[in-house]
Amino acid sequence: MTAERAGTTAGAPAGHEAPGPRRAAVPAARWAPGTHILWRYRDNADAARFHICRPVTVVRDTEDLLAVWMAPGTACVKPVMADGTAVHREPLATRYTKPRRISYDRWFGTGVLKLARPGEPWSVWLFWEREWRFKNWYVNLEEPRARWADGIDSQDHFLDLCVYPDRSWEWRDEDEFDQAQRDGLMPPGQAARVRAAGRAAVERIAAWDAPFRDGWEEWRPDPAWELPSLPQDWDRVPERLR
Repeated sequence: MTAERAGTTAGAPAGHEAPGPRRAAVPAARWAPGTHILWRYRDNADAARFHICRPVTVVRDTEDLLAVWMAPGTACVKPVMADGTAVHREPLATRYTKPRRISYDRWFGTGVLKLARPGEPWSVWLFWEREWRFKNWYVNLEEPRARWADGIDSQDHFLDLCVYPDRSWEWRDEDEFDQAQRDGLMPPGQAARVRAAGRAAVERIAAWDAPFRDGWEEWRPDPAWELPSLPQDWDRVPERLR
């Protein structure tokens, strides 16, 4: 997952506080547009802990699709190396074996729209340049998301795809995918399933099926939406998993 765009700050940022009244209520309920939820990823080396958390705003939540907006400036959590080095700057040979810690950051750039279909082993992210010039889709291969009262949880699978407005595409992070296997973070059977999921995503791209055909690149956030806050207990274990 190299689509990380958060800038590191020292300590917990402003906005690291209890969520407001729009906090989601029950796992089975659909979230209304404007609801603030958490989009989290579990550590690949220790699935019992979360190392990425991004507060997002629900755009659409139906039986077929969850769409959320991660706004610029959102307080979030990401992993860094124990000495504070950004993960992507650590040499590949030691990137997954040296100790890490979490960092409280803010997402910068132009924001990201994330689209996820239930049970699908990837989510599709949309990126824009300044002034809403559409840049690309990013297919993040990941464990199908588990839904809970206040958000969704997943685990990144290292391998990704980038899709461009001219419908061309390319694999991304194959070096990280291979290194994760060498370091024992992804057994052979799982790696084969992830690669198969990637090929299925390529078929979706070749057919120009949803969500690529759906015009999401023309979507814009509601200017009345407030910036989500990062709750103190962002890494809490959902009740259903205790």
